[in-house]
Amino acid sequence: MDCKNALTEAQGDFEKATDLLRKKGQKVAEKRGERDAKEGYVVAKTTEDSKKGAIIILNCETDFVAKNEEFIGYANSILELTLSKDNTSLDSILGETVNGASVKDGITDLVGKIGEKIEISQLQTIESEQVVAYNHPGNRLASLVGLNIAKGEDGEAAGKDVAMQIAAMNPVALDRDGVDKTIIEREMEIGMEQARQEGKPEAIIEKIATGKLNKFYKENTLLNQEFIKDNKKTIKQYLSEVDGSLTITEFCRQSLS
Repeated sequence: MDCKNALTEAQGDFEKATDLLRKKGQKVAEKRGERDAKEGYVVAKTTEDSKKGAIIILNCETDFVAKNEEFIGYANSILELTLSKDNTSLDSILGETVNGASVKDGITDLVGKIGEKIEISQLQTIESEQVVAYNHPGNRLASLVGLNIAKGEDGEAAGKDVAMQIAAMNPVALDRDGVDKTIIEREMEIGMEQARQEGKPEAIIEKIATGKLNKFYKENTLLNQEFIKDNKKTIKQYLSEVDGSLTITEFCRQSLS
């Protein structure tokens, strides 16, 4: 009906009708600008040579739209575009062209068609010797992991295991050295306060808190976490069994909030 009305208003001029529809999309986007877009589609993918991976969250307002084929297709188009570019900042990608229009305009057009607020909330890339992607069923969660050496099928299998670990356990950092200082300070403060409430002597409060912090490192840093498929070994130990030199360079995880 929107197309029919636009053609009527444009007196059959196809280009003018298209412009009218795009303007309508802009108006809908402006009206929807203040609304919450908490649903969406999360997807990760790598290049054919597995040297680069990208992950995107394209948000919308309802789960119904998140399952729309055109919406999903557009998210994957943006992902493919990102994998093909060197500059992968969100601002840069919004200015790139997909299907004959900039990503920014394409999203506006999609808003006009679908009638919901649509936006890219996350866009990340990883480059390494071998990058592996994992998409959790339902596409509400995805992860990427970069390996320091390319191991072909063995690397793909190990990377997929680790990417699933990242999805399930949501580590805060790769190793203890990567944990943000504010997190360390907070954990120490909480540990000391817990020890005081338990009535521990002040002289050993800091030592107890340090012990709790070490437990935090074990549970929340990727290389030190227990492997979910075999809790008798850590992720670091698991990787060393695949190859003594194999480790992780970086990782990322994105999910709908």
